[in-house]
Amino acid sequence: MFSSKIRTVIGTISGTSMDGIDIALLRTDGQTLVEAGFGATLPYPEPLRNRLLDFLQDPSRAMSDPLLGLEQEVTDAFSAAIDQFLQHHNINRTEIELIGLHGQTVYHRPELGFTRQLGDGRRMAAQLGISVVDQFRLADVKAGGQGAPLVPVYHHALASRLQQPVMILNWGGVGNVTYLDGTTILAFDTGPASALCDDWVRKHFGLPFDEGGRLSQLGQVNRTVLARLLDNPFFATRPPKSLDRNDFHQRAKIVDSLSPHDGLATLAAFTIEATCRALDHVPTPPLQWFVAGGGRNNLHFMQGLAQRLAVHVAPVESIGWDGDFLEAQCFGYLAVRSKLGLPLSLPGTTGVKVPMTGGRIWPA
Repeated sequence: MFSSKIRTVIGTISGTSMDGIDIALLRTDGQTLVEAGFGATLPYPEPLRNRLLDFLQDPSRAMSDPLLGLEQEVTDAFSAAIDQFLQHHNINRTEIELIGLHGQTVYHRPELGFTRQLGDGRRMAAQLGISVVDQFRLADVKAGGQGAPLVPVYHHALASRLQQPVMILNWGGVGNVTYLDGTTILAFDTGPASALCDDWVRKHFGLPFDEGGRLSQLGQVNRTVLARLLDNPFFATRPPKSLDRNDFHQRAKIVDSLSPHDGLATLAAFTIEATCRALDHVPTPPLQWFVAGGGRNNLHFMQGLAQRLAVHVAPVESIGWDGDFLEAQCFGYLAVRSKLGLPLSLPGTTGVKVPMTGGRIWPA
């Protein structure tokens, strides 16, 4: 029997869009009980964010470069953000039993048996005086899994009362889905989400992202270019499958011939169509879709997906979840599961041969 102790924990992550450090408070037994608390996003120091974005121009260095300085900076930024979060909400550090530190993914190549998340749990535990769990993906990848997505076990805990089959979509830098139907849990990456559009908008409009999808609505989709983008073996590949943030960037250079508005409209259409291809890999079409991640705030994405699927599509807030902090909550939840030796990933979510626990625990 596993402990049913309720633990107060913090989960934290910065997504592939690198737009900030997400922090979430959670009370959970690591199994069926989940009580979400406060959440906040704190920005990276701008010089650090710029260094991380510059690093993405050649992320393969993550396989050979120790990146000690960069990892220390990332860890310190996370620690400072957590400290600020605790002070803002008048939470004493002694109330927090664990921190789940996902950190910052800089390179994810499961086909090479490699994944890299920057964030040093030992350094953070020493800085904050709170036990930390880090490196959630390593054990799965070393065991032959994709190492992603890891949020499905958390979705399953949250979704027990939803009408099923149901699809939970996360639109971050890349897209991923969790398909739930009773005891069936399937998950995989769908393709690009906000990363291609964000990088295009940064380059051509000098803005961090396309707020509300307004700019993409001003352009015309180039159907020929869209068809070429979709002519990619990834979409026919059976799950499990996962992506690095930049996996589609080289192929997406064919959009460079288009005007700024038409290029953005075409990339947005690519995100929507790539997401719809997920239906090729689930047993029964979902009755409803609920969307988390920054992409749910893009009305162009949301309306386009609803039109293409012809089913109910809504932000996760419509069922009482917090789409800004779902992933951060997840890593607090997984930290408890790691401490209990419970699985973080399953054959149907990452392709690992047997349910796999993971994470490294660093005592305070």
